[in-house]
Amino acid sequence: MPSLNEIIRQEIHREGAIPFHRFMELALYCPELGYYERCRIGREGDFYTSVSTGTLFGALLAHQFTRWLEAHPSGVVTIVEAGSHDGILARDILKWLSLNRPDLFARLKYSILEPSSRRRAWQEQTLNEFAGQVGWFADWEALRSRRIVGVIFSNELLDAFPLRRFGWDAAARRWFEWGVRADENGLAWTRMPLTAAEWQATLTDTGIDLPPELCGILPDGYTVEVAPGAGQWWRQAAEALESGHLVTFDYGFTGGDFIRPERLHGTLRAYHHHSLVANPLAEPGEADLTAHVNFTQLQRAGEAAGLRTERLESQAAFLTRIVRDTMIATSTTWTPSERRQFQALTHPDHLGRAFQVLVQSRAVPTPVIAPEARAGARPPPSSAPPR
Repeated sequence: MPSLNEIIRQEIHREGAIPFHRFMELALYCPELGYYERCRIGREGDFYTSVSTGTLFGALLAHQFTRWLEAHPSGVVTIVEAGSHDGILARDILKWLSLNRPDLFARLKYSILEPSSRRRAWQEQTLNEFAGQVGWFADWEALRSRRIVGVIFSNELLDAFPLRRFGWDAAARRWFEWGVRADENGLAWTRMPLTAAEWQATLTDTGIDLPPELCGILPDGYTVEVAPGAGQWWRQAAEALESGHLVTFDYGFTGGDFIRPERLHGTLRAYHHHSLVANPLAEPGEADLTAHVNFTQLQRAGEAAGLRTERLESQAAFLTRIVRDTMIATSTTWTPSERRQFQALTHPDHLGRAFQVLVQSRAVPTPVIAPEARAGARPPPSSAPPR
């Protein structure tokens, strides 16, 4: 089997150059060879997530999900997790529900959206004790026939969607697309043509605020990134949700915050063993590639599908509200470990400020009650003929 580097070079040889989003797709998701086919999370991996702090994050989400699911008092309710990776967060949520809300747990279906057979195998091993409660689906098309009433959520998924990177050509006064070429020294950046119509459509879809007069002062090579797949994915999730909540935890900005002087080269970053890699094109498949999420893009996609935006706030504010509204009300006592976990999840110097939470919802349909069934209504006259 050729190496990932060879696969990328072969495609560049055929095409002359490839857009960066294609490079990122191969580097992260190429079957068997992509970064997410092999990486591990935590101290021994390349990055930490909220799940890495311990089981408290899953317990807090289970608290909140319970409150949302209680709006559906009967029938099957569903939690759909996308990007479950090794299944640890799913296990923490299911374990809390089974111990604290067995009534809700009994009518719950936990679905995992997972296109990778390798990652599914990791998840099946982690979730072995809940084998009868969990189902797997490769994509939204596979989930289309299901009636999703409940919660769809992701944690640090959308920041890894392949990016289109656009740069400003100050001399020609027009935008171009960053691509990847190959030479004897390795992989390198190259400029690819971009039509004005395509660029304008990108701005409209993502909500990036870029007045024409601003372009006159942008330095050559100034870079803006968008992830079209993230917006499309969110729209599909919104359309799949019959009623309930759609939620994501990730780091990012609203569209108007992407154009800042300090972001000359955009927000793309590469990490290997918790250290920043200087060249994101070096050693594809060996480093995590990530960029800030555009929450305006997601919000617009969800609202276009009929969802209502409930909140966009810091992870610290979201989790603190759960503690105030639920755990304190039940006089829960935390262990020293749980207190340390909560500090890591909410402190501005840790995960609390960097991560944002977007919550959108579709209301539970109000049942239509026939006039004769309303309290106090007279019964209809008999249709039988008089005797």
